[in-house]
Amino acid sequence: METYWHENFKKNVARTQENTQCLNCRWMGAKLRVAILEDDPDQAELTKLWLTNADHTVDCYGDAAAFLRAVRRDSFDLYVLDWMLPDLSGIEVLEKLRREMSDYTPVVIATAKDEEQSIVRGLEAGADDYLVKPIRQAELAARVSAILRRVAGNKPEEEELDVAPYSVSLANKTVSLSGEKIQLTNREFELALFLFRNAGKMVSRNHMLESIWGIENKSVSTRTVDTHVSRLRKKLKLSEENGWILSAIYQHGYRIERVDA
Repeated sequence: METYWHENFKKNVARTQENTQCLNCRWMGAKLRVAILEDDPDQAELTKLWLTNADHTVDCYGDAAAFLRAVRRDSFDLYVLDWMLPDLSGIEVLEKLRREMSDYTPVVIATAKDEEQSIVRGLEAGADDYLVKPIRQAELAARVSAILRRVAGNKPEEEELDVAPYSVSLANKTVSLSGEKIQLTNREFELALFLFRNAGKMVSRNHMLESIWGIENKSVSTRTVDTHVSRLRKKLKLSEENGWILSAIYQHGYRIERVDA
């Protein structure tokens, strides 16, 4: 017997094109890098279609082992985890992320389990939200937008990022150190903003390429990232003396973090 998702896949694809325009505004203008863990190919493809049509980058994994390998070497803005999987359950994957890997990337659990006890278990394991299958396009968009608002502290769009002694002005696209403006190119400013927004988190070179240079620019190599990061580190004078360090994570990416006094 064909699954629900296979029977309704073509119908949902057609609806997606009609709904994309209204969904784009619901995503608060944020472009996300999303990893989906889902063993049903139809459901994974449909969810990926909805998210990519909302201008997000999506990678899909059919089993927990492949997903965990990916998130150990790469970085994402959001995880969507199926509960029932052929190897580990989505809850077990979530517990590994939180307890073993100290990965606090926002997580949405997706499952057919709709009883209160299951929802509570998922949230207590560290999930940020819960979607009951069959997933609906508008609900998915609304819940992810809600997660983004919570991560941002329900604040309106920021005009200035305070990462003392640095100050990042989004309106003027400038970075200052102790009140003194630092001369940066547009690309360097975007890179500085991206790093400070992800302070304390390892971000992969591919993540940086997609977010700063655009995923369509496949000709840009990761060496370009290294060059820009090196130049930015010098211009910002990132050091223990100024309260921030920018470290290279071997074969993975970079992490900017505040130095404890």
